[in-house]
Amino acid sequence: MKKYFGDKKFYKMVLAVAIPIVVQFGISNFVNLLDNIMVGKLGTEQMTGVSVVNQLMFVFNLALFGAISGPGIFTAQYAGQKNDEGVRHTMRFKLILSVLISVIGIVIFVLFKENLIMLFLHDNNSGIDLLQSLNYAKEYIFVMLFGLVPFAITCSYASTLRETGETNLPMIAGVVAIIVNLVFNYILIFGHFGAPKLGVVGAAIATVFSRYVELFIVVIWTHTHKERAQYGVGLYKSFIIPGELMKKMIVMGTPLFFNEFLWSMGMSSLTQCYSMRGLDVVAAFNISNTIVNLFNVVLISMGNVVSIIIGQQLGAGDMEQVVDTDRKLIMLGVLASTFMGIVLVLLAPIFPRFYETTDDIRKLSVELMRIAAIFMPVGSYLNCAYFTIRSGGKTVITFLFDSVYLWFLCFPVAFVISRFTSLPILPFYVIILSLDLVKVVIGTILLKKRIWIQNIVN
Repeated sequence: MKKYFGDKKFYKMVLAVAIPIVVQFGISNFVNLLDNIMVGKLGTEQMTGVSVVNQLMFVFNLALFGAISGPGIFTAQYAGQKNDEGVRHTMRFKLILSVLISVIGIVIFVLFKENLIMLFLHDNNSGIDLLQSLNYAKEYIFVMLFGLVPFAITCSYASTLRETGETNLPMIAGVVAIIVNLVFNYILIFGHFGAPKLGVVGAAIATVFSRYVELFIVVIWTHTHKERAQYGVGLYKSFIIPGELMKKMIVMGTPLFFNEFLWSMGMSSLTQCYSMRGLDVVAAFNISNTIVNLFNVVLISMGNVVSIIIGQQLGAGDMEQVVDTDRKLIMLGVLASTFMGIVLVLLAPIFPRFYETTDDIRKLSVELMRIAAIFMPVGSYLNCAYFTIRSGGKTVITFLFDSVYLWFLCFPVAFVISRFTSLPILPFYVIILSLDLVKVVIGTILLKKRIWIQNIVN
């Protein structure tokens, strides 16, 4: 068992990387919970409308994440080599991609927002007004579009900072933005301190404003701390990227982009299948997912930790150490997620009490939370396996492992259950989550074959 656990030096190294990421994601998800509760205080229709828009934004966010992840693999390995020029080129590529994706996202949302929103709204005589939910969603998404470009640029900066080992600054910027978001939510949603009561529009304004604040912090810091972010010097003097590197980033990054985009589309399609059971299910999932995301902060963070540490060790050419490090990181992630799952099972009934909704929706959300909590260790293992394989540049394999698996197994099963059976939502949800057990076997085989161990920047 010793090979699965590290010494004090190992955990000190891991915590130095992990703590800022965990803090940022933890605070972010906690404030998301408070935001969600504030909107939930307005009514079920408002909460449902906002949750549908957030599901659409989830697809945009993951597409953006996928686009900058390919260059990010090179960034981490260049950082391991102390190659600032290489980092500078990868960051330029990220900025180009992120702005381009933002513009495309804005056009799609402007042209097709109502059609996209209606995919998730199905009346089952639950007493929830479908038309009101649609109108609240349209109001919310209109304002949110103004925050897509600053969010995209921030992601390019923050990911580069993390990949080069500067995890504290993105955490600080994120925490400041979160506090700004929370304060302005309180003021604008409910009309405090003489401000107008704007409801869901106020929530959107607060979010957009906080994104500009976060952008300002990461950009100013990067360009005023030359000794710690040398790659920021001359970043905008030229956007010419060496052709060979550009080719490598496109070849390696394209599968990652399509993976994240198709995976997010697949997860949204699963949500759409669940939504066929009625608006009360949409509302219950909104509450459940918000709480589960808060408890999944360790799971999400460990993926980033694996990506950074394994990527840097591969870039430095430390091939013997990397297998041992990865094994211990995965064990740490699984144990931490198991603990978080147990805590969620115990605390689940507390959170729905803060929402102004029906008792049936509250009860359903608790049951959904507990099901998700049971599967947290599985999700953690798969997340760490995904980022391990990706760190070595095996992006085609990650595409097959993630998106292809989702679309060719999970979605067809969900589609058939939602359209051709009357199976209640709880066993429906369990069946879909259980399909990940097959993926665990596949992930274990891929890790043991060690095909992910390669240096891609030499």
